[in-house]
Amino acid sequence: MKIDRLIGILSILLQQDKVTAPYLAEKYEVSRRTINRDIEDLCKAGIPLVTTKGQNGGISIMEGYRIDRTLLSSADMKAILTGLQSLDSVSGSNQYQQLMNKLSVESTTNLALNNSVLINLSSWYKSSLAPKMELIKNAIEQRELISFTYCSPRGESIKRIEPYLLIFQWSSWYVWGYCLQNRDFRLYKLHRILMIENLHQEYEPRTLPELPVQPEPLGPLSIKITALFDPCVKWRLIDEYGPDSLIPQEDGRLLLQYDFSNREHVLNWLFSFGDKVELLAPRDLQDNLVNGAKNILHMYGQTLG
Repeated sequence: MKIDRLIGILSILLQQDKVTAPYLAEKYEVSRRTINRDIEDLCKAGIPLVTTKGQNGGISIMEGYRIDRTLLSSADMKAILTGLQSLDSVSGSNQYQQLMNKLSVESTTNLALNNSVLINLSSWYKSSLAPKMELIKNAIEQRELISFTYCSPRGESIKRIEPYLLIFQWSSWYVWGYCLQNRDFRLYKLHRILMIENLHQEYEPRTLPELPVQPEPLGPLSIKITALFDPCVKWRLIDEYGPDSLIPQEDGRLLLQYDFSNREHVLNWLFSFGDKVELLAPRDLQDNLVNGAKNILHMYGQTLG
């Protein structure tokens, strides 16, 4: 859009002593005639621009009129750049560079190289995640309902929600909105969303409650397990439940006591450790593990000795 181009041109002129019309035309993919009209519009707006001809000619802001390039320090700019780059790591766009130009940053490349923090929010599912996020973001901006198939431990179901926020927390992306079926605000993990569509039906925004600060359990935490783990899987337990959840034992193994809400989930989780875990309690869950092991052996024509 023209206003974005005008802001961009002004930002460049604030950063560089002089630029040429062909340079600006190539940068914004417009004709030199369009750039000349843009320069005229900036002059009419009260920005004293000077155009000089010749080998070292170009467009510049009149000497003595140049304002401070930015009120933000280099550290401030690094923090802003880090945040903008983290969002671009999801969408794969270059929007942060355009925004930094508007903020009159001389060199985003140098800032990126000198920055001590890099946040990359991309994932293995980037090709499917980015289109979902774009559709949801547009629906939020237009206040329009979305519909999708959602996969959960209870199976697949069709959801229709009023989307309000895209959230990155607990290492995953979620959409937070009002579910019309449940008549309540819910979080839905984007990876579990299938066949999403914008219904193009406007909704009246509701009064928003506080955002959830803890992941919602799938049900009551009624399954308390006590298990001993081989120290070789310590890294995984720390990743999933934190170092404070583990109690080192004399034999080097790690004791974990934790509450779960879904029996099938905890069984699959325990099976994923193979012979690196010994379940101490509850007893009925031990029986489930034994039966599961028997079924696996039967599948491969083996018997449990």
